Amino acid sequence: MTRRLTVLFAGAEALLVAAIGVAIPLLLATLLWAFQFGFGPDWTGFWRASVDVWLIGHGVDVTFVLDEATAATIGAPAGTIVLVSIAALGFALLTLALGVRAGGRVAETGHRLLGELVAFAVFGGISLLLTLSAVHPAARPSIWQGALLPALVFGVGLVLGVLRADADHGRGARGRLARWTASWSPRVRGAVAASLKAGAASVMIVLVASAVTATVVLVAGYAQVIRMYEALHTEVLGGVVMTAGQFAFIPNVVIWVASWFAGPGFALGVGSQVSPLGTTVGPLPAIPILGALPSGELAFGFVGLAVPVVAAFLAGVAVRPALTRAIGDGSRLAWSALVAVAGGAAGGLLLALLAAASAGGLGPGRFSRLGPDPLAVGLVAALEFAIGLAIGLAAGSVTLPLPGRRRPPLE
Repeated sequence: MTRRLTVLFAGAEALLVAAIGVAIPLLLATLLWAFQFGFGPDWTGFWRASVDVWLIGHGVDVTFVLDEATAATIGAPAGTIVLVSIAALGFALLTLALGVRAGGRVAETGHRLLGELVAFAVFGGISLLLTLSAVHPAARPSIWQGALLPALVFGVGLVLGVLRADADHGRGARGRLARWTASWSPRVRGAVAASLKAGAASVMIVLVASAVTATVVLVAGYAQVIRMYEALHTEVLGGVVMTAGQFAFIPNVVIWVASWFAGPGFALGVGSQVSPLGTTVGPLPAIPILGALPSGELAFGFVGLAVPVVAAFLAGVAVRPALTRAIGDGSRLAWSALVAVAGGAAGGLLLALLAAASAGGLGPGRFSRLGPDPLAVGLVAALEFAIGLAIGLAAGSVTLPLPGRRRPPLE
């Protein structure tokens, strides 16, 4: 493919990703405009709202000025300024996934660097134009964040897509990484690789456990969720819109559950706390998914603290064979301790970043703080991961005897 075609192709990929992301809230908003409001209001207001939703999904701060009717519903004076700083990570996850797909397709053009730069620049330009189109006295998104944050998410997806395409063809990043680390000793390379893999694997296992737990809790509290839907008296279309909005926050919920497993838990408003040792929250907004939230102290909530340790234990067992080969005749105790500490720090840092991305504010007053404390989650998770990795790396050196077989010596 020629350079000109590569530029056009990469630009089209970026445009497609942005269009898909905005089209989801815009479709629902347009249906509301047509069927709920009878084509009466100005459609541009629904366009701005859709863009605001898309921007919020990428972590862009949006400042709202409440009109008299909206302020009255929450007991605030008219003109109250509300900053929405929480990201509905479902949109960011969609952009990331589509960015990975676009990166893989750009890698096939033969001009990967050019294609990546063009796609990133075009997406950033589109994001800036969308942000400017949504600026309004009643709802104003941060312009610099609107131009930068969605593009960063898309850019990460692009890079991951290109790296995956290179790995599929046995070229690219692995070879460059090998050249970069060629001067390192095999033990250092093995320890660094084991630490990063163990930390990332620990976080992934915790997130999987969190997703399963969130599903179980939602199913168990399904009756209360339905009662809250009925209490809202939304029509069918309104219920669909509310459900779609809650789906956009599912990644946030999974990360919050992971923070709960870590121990610090998360907040649902200033002065509230949801942790393994109990749940203390004040009045909550009428969001149906919150109806599934267990209340009061959990009799065996402390058992949840074992999840990060068990996850790290499994990760430690998994990386130990490769680490053992890299160490050779070196001190396995020292290198294992180093990997446990470094892997715990890497996992704690990754979970802290996820916690930071999932937290923010969703209203005035007490709802200005939602989600986990990234620093607390990161520090506690790093300690738990380090303990689990140390046990996993140590346990992997023990081989249990089987009947009829000679027992091998302990390493």
